[in-house]
Amino acid sequence: MYEKNGEKYFVVDSHMHYWDASPENWVPGAEQYAKGWIECFHAYQSLGPAETHWSIEHFQKYSEADLMKDLFEDGHVDVAIAQPTYLKEWYTEGFNTTERNGQLLRNHPDKFRLNTRFDPRDGEAGMREFERNVEEWKPLGAKLYTAEWNGDSRGFKLSDPECYKFLERAQELGIRNIHIHKGPTIWPLDKDAFDVSDVDKAATTFQGLNFIVEHVGLPRIEDFCFMATQEPNVYAGLSVVLGGLMHARPRFFAKVMGELLFWVGEDKMTFGSDYAIWEPKWQVEGLVDWDYPEGHDYDDYPRLGVDGKKKILGLNAAKLYDIPVPAELQLSGDSPAAQDDAELVNREVAQA
Repeated sequence: MYEKNGEKYFVVDSHMHYWDASPENWVPGAEQYAKGWIECFHAYQSLGPAETHWSIEHFQKYSEADLMKDLFEDGHVDVAIAQPTYLKEWYTEGFNTTERNGQLLRNHPDKFRLNTRFDPRDGEAGMREFERNVEEWKPLGAKLYTAEWNGDSRGFKLSDPECYKFLERAQELGIRNIHIHKGPTIWPLDKDAFDVSDVDKAATTFQGLNFIVEHVGLPRIEDFCFMATQEPNVYAGLSVVLGGLMHARPRFFAKVMGELLFWVGEDKMTFGSDYAIWEPKWQVEGLVDWDYPEGHDYDDYPRLGVDGKKKILGLNAAKLYDIPVPAELQLSGDSPAAQDDAELVNREVAQA
C-alpha cells in the first residue's frame, strides 16, 4: 500500500513477468533471436531513470527474491498479475510460461493472480493444453501474443476463425480478461502483427470478455482510442505508456494520457509496470505526483485527480479480477467518482 499526502493507494500491477532469458535457455540454432529479443527489452529499460538500470546479466535472469523485493518490498505493489509470454521457438523452456509464473502463485498465494495463454495455431493440442492450465491454475485471464512466431507463422489475428474457437472456449471456462500485446515492436517480431484493428471485431463479437490492450497499441494511439471509446469491453493497459514515456518523454506522455483520458476514461485504464523491463516503484510514485506540464497544449484534456489515480493504479484491475480491496483503500462513498461507479454498476445490473 502506497501513501502520499494522506491518501492511500491500493496498487495492482496488472502486467508483470517472471522470465528466464539466460543463454542456457536459448534454443540451439535460434540464439540470434533469443539474444536479440532480450537485448531489445534491455534497451527499453534505458527509458527509465538511470539509477534503475540493470546489467544485461541480471536482466536475463533475476531471482524470485529479486522480484519479491522489487515489487512488494520496494515497489508499493499489493497484488500482481503474472502474465506469460512463451516464445518457445527461441527459448527451450519458454521465456515466461504459465508453469514458471505458477511457482510465484504457489509460494505467495496472497500476492499473485495468475493468467495463462493460448495460441490458436496450436490447434486441438493447444486447446487441450489451455483447458488443462485453466483446470490447474483457475485463472481469470489470458495473455495473447499475436506477433509470436510459431513454426512458419509469424503472427495471428484475434479475428481469425481459429482464434474465435479459443475465445469462445475461454468464455465457457470462465476466463473473462483477455490481455493482448499491442504496442511497440520488439526485434525480431513483425510490426504489422501488433496492429490493433483485430481487437475491434473480437470485442464486439465476444461481449462477455474484457479486452485489455497492453501498451495501448503504441504508437497507434489514435487508432486505439477511437476503437476503445466505442467498445465498452476494451481497456487501456498502461504498461509501456508509464515505463517507456513518463520519464523519457514527459510531454509525449502527457499527450498520450490526455488522449486516453478523453476517449477511454479513467474507469477503463489499468496500471502495469511491465516488470522486469521497469521497476514499479518509480512508476507508482510518478503517476501519483503526475500532472500535465505547464502551457496551453493540454487545456482540452480531462484532469486526473486523486480518485482517478486510485482507479488506474489498482481499483479498476481489482474489479476485473475480483481482488478484495480493504475498506480504507476504496473510494469514499461520497466522492463523485464513487457515485459514478455506483451508477455504472446499477446500469449494468439493470441491463443484465
